[in-house]
Amino acid sequence: MSINLKKIKQLSLCIILQGGLLLNNRSTAQTVQSKGLKDYYKDYFPIGVAVSPQSLKDPQQAALILSQFNSLTPENAMKMGPIHPEENRYYWKDADSIVAFAQAHGLRVRGHNLCWHEQTPDWLFKGADGKQVTKEVLLKRLKDHITAVISRYKGKIYAWDVVNEAIDDDNSKFLRNSLWYQICGEDFIVKAFEYAHEADPNAVLFYNDYNTERPEKRERVYQLLKKLVDAKVPINGVGLQAHWSIYEPDQKDLIETIKRFSSLGIKVQITELDISIYPWEKNKRSLRPGESDAYTADLEKKQADKYAEVFKVFRDYKNVISGVTFWNISDKHTWLDEYPVIGRKNYPLLFDQNFQPKKAYWQVVNF
Repeated sequence: MSINLKKIKQLSLCIILQGGLLLNNRSTAQTVQSKGLKDYYKDYFPIGVAVSPQSLKDPQQAALILSQFNSLTPENAMKMGPIHPEENRYYWKDADSIVAFAQAHGLRVRGHNLCWHEQTPDWLFKGADGKQVTKEVLLKRLKDHITAVISRYKGKIYAWDVVNEAIDDDNSKFLRNSLWYQICGEDFIVKAFEYAHEADPNAVLFYNDYNTERPEKRERVYQLLKKLVDAKVPINGVGLQAHWSIYEPDQKDLIETIKRFSSLGIKVQITELDISIYPWEKNKRSLRPGESDAYTADLEKKQADKYAEVFKVFRDYKNVISGVTFWNISDKHTWLDEYPVIGRKNYPLLFDQNFQPKKAYWQVVNF
């Protein structure tokens, strides 16, 4: 695909100007200024954000992205289902547009993700006869996928989440009993990293997971990472998804997690940061009658304090933390609007529904 970077830069300049006018029309002292998160943290680590192609086309969101962040992660566009819906067909358009936007503005890109048990197309695990494929066939398909995707963006994407969420949620078990594991055993993890390294030897390769700060899961993630490092598998880092809340993690657990993983000689990145005002409620699907999702002053303060706490830890461990990425741009829309409680606002980010910085923002930058 031919990318006209000059045209993209010109279009983006118009977006910035339009977005700037829209933002500056607001009569607030806390309007986004020319100095953004990326500038406050330039001596620490890149500050990224998960985006969709649609968000990059929106003037206000594009302006906010370019003023605040210097790294992008495609939220869904590079997951296996969207980008490789059929065995002999790839859908590149959305991923290409994100990478082109980043290239036009000198932004880094984290690739997300190459191997996961969700958003995976059904064809991957089935043969022409409809039966489950063999280990050899599945690994060949995994290699072909990883090679095609990484090769397309080689030199434009500096890091990849290679394997995502392979540890089981059940504390009595080790690896998740996914179809990857059922068919290939542990080998799919090793091979995924080997295939990725072969496709781009310069890419930084991550294992990515959630609830890594909870001691019982932290130790199982550590076991996996140590196994890979000891076997000299080409893994360079671990991603802490950081879908947190005002209730967790506590500072002690976060510090222990960073120290434990970095002791293996690998980098740590915060890959999907948001801090909800609610505790995690996995089995709750909707607001109950009479329940409110009001963003009260008390919750706003607790959220600001939690953001201040975790960013202090990040700064203290800047020698091992090589990036922090927020999962979505503002409270106007986040993945938490639909999960785990449908239709409930969680207000998890630093910018409100009007793209204005919240109290949490100023706690993060005033240090």
